[in-house]
Amino acid sequence: MSIVLVGGHDRMHDIYKAVCKKFGHKVKVFTQMPAKFNRQIGNPDGILLFTKTVSHKMVGVAIKEAKRKNIPVVRCHNSSTVSLEQSIKLLENNAKAC
Repeated sequence: MSIVLVGGHDRMHDIYKAVCKKFGHKVKVFTQMPAKFNRQIGNPDGILLFTKTVSHKMVGVAIKEAKRKNIPVVRCHNSSTVSLEQSIKLLENNAKAC
């Protein structure tokens, strides 16, 4: 499963990738808004939003792309590794139901 993670802390970038790899998923991590963000999202199987540590504009772009491409979104206020693991499990269950 491919996942786009939006938000989180810069210093946790490698940890987020390691947690997703542990679950057997590929991940793109965006802790800050890059140029042409909507094109960089691509077509993942799911989007995880860490809402506490992300700009409103970045959330808006991610949600707009998710609706346009029919991608499931999981929102989490916290950006810890435990929250990431729980969000991945929610996303896996959502993807299996589709």
